[in-house]
Amino acid sequence: MVDPMHFEAHAARYARARPPYPPALWDRLRELDVLRPGRRALDLGAGTGQATGPLLAAGLHVTAVEPGPRLASRLRDAHPDATVIVARAEDIELPDASFDAVVAATSIHWMDLDVLLPKVHRLLGPGGVFLVWRNVFGDPDVSTPFRDRVAAIVADRDDPRRRWPDPEEVAATSAALTANGLFSVDETTTFRWSIELHERQVRDLFTTFSDWSADEVDRAGAAVRELGGRVLEHYQSWLIVLRPLDDSPGAAR
Repeated sequence: MVDPMHFEAHAARYARARPPYPPALWDRLRELDVLRPGRRALDLGAGTGQATGPLLAAGLHVTAVEPGPRLASRLRDAHPDATVIVARAEDIELPDASFDAVVAATSIHWMDLDVLLPKVHRLLGPGGVFLVWRNVFGDPDVSTPFRDRVAAIVADRDDPRRRWPDPEEVAATSAALTANGLFSVDETTTFRWSIELHERQVRDLFTTFSDWSADEVDRAGAAVRELGGRVLEHYQSWLIVLRPLDDSPGAAR
């Protein structure tokens, strides 16, 4: 069931249901001087533009890569100033040292790092930065009645690979991104935030999760209804800032 093209089948729902990244994340990128107008950014696994839009709004020139044609179509419609490439991130062919920042926002876990990391290393120009971040739906440090219901749904699963919380946690991801020696981690930062959702929003959002069945989504929606029709969701977003270990463009990899 876990399939990166799951999102393609729910492109319209994905566009309206996925929450934005928290303002604190964008504030941190400004502090790091990443969002300087005129800089060139590559957004890998861009979806319908949850990262592309704010990057454009900050004045960057954005090339967005999305393998799903339906998602890419919505991305083009929403952000006509972006250059959109319909392809897997691993398959793109672009000039060396052509970007100041490469971004993978809630997408890196779908990518083959053995192929991707050398490519990102080549594409970054002098002083370039590789930014990996994701939203984590649910905060393990905050218990709510709704999260208790979600945990019960997950506990009923037969497949031990489909467990909550999300396995893509920041320490493991950092280790995977630095394992081949091409990048080092400058910093990792976690942002905590919350959002109120009604039943339809929860149904739409959970439908976009690639490891949730329709029956499980129905149970989550019913939980919201039984808890009064609205729930306060506590989320985390983490950011990993990576630098190439050799900044010289065109260097042997």
